[in-house]
Amino acid sequence: MREHIDLVEASTKPSKLETTPLPYGEKDLEPVMGAETIDYHYEHLAKGYARRYNAGEGNADFNRAGSFLHNKFFPQLRPVKGANRPRGAVLALIEEHFKTYEDFRESVKEVFMSIQGSGWCYLSTSGEIKTIANHAVRTDIALLIDAWEHAWALDHQWDKEAYIDNIWKIIDWNVVNERL
Repeated sequence: MREHIDLVEASTKPSKLETTPLPYGEKDLEPVMGAETIDYHYEHLAKGYARRYNAGEGNADFNRAGSFLHNKFFPQLRPVKGANRPRGAVLALIEEHFKTYEDFRESVKEVFMSIQGSGWCYLSTSGEIKTIANHAVRTDIALLIDAWEHAWALDHQWDKEAYIDNIWKIIDWNVVNERL
């Protein structure tokens, strides 16, 4: 069902885009992602793609894809609390393709760290780790990690590796399971 919805989203060009509201407050993802990052990344950049698309400014495909990806990224995050490990369908997918959650994280980290410049890293619904250069709509996203500098530099400075090592603390695995 979710894949069908993504295919519809990917194949139609809406007349108006909306940015999905955050399911948490600006400070709720600290220390992984601080309020300043959320303000800049969500309020200005993510909403900006929809605003520019709706106003007919800039490249429509780029703005549509940027809005689409951010509408996947932000809702899959949650406040830091307790142990945060995958369960259910996503754990089964991880174990099928990577054996352990730890091996999965290392595989994601390797791909993520290989991205030079702008892009995204994601776990596909088929269990592959894939990348998106710049912005593009994809119909097979289960888990999406923003690799653009604005996602991590304010909180982790030059340490991109610290971002990928800590992002797991704020992944809402329930959202990922819904996508499967």
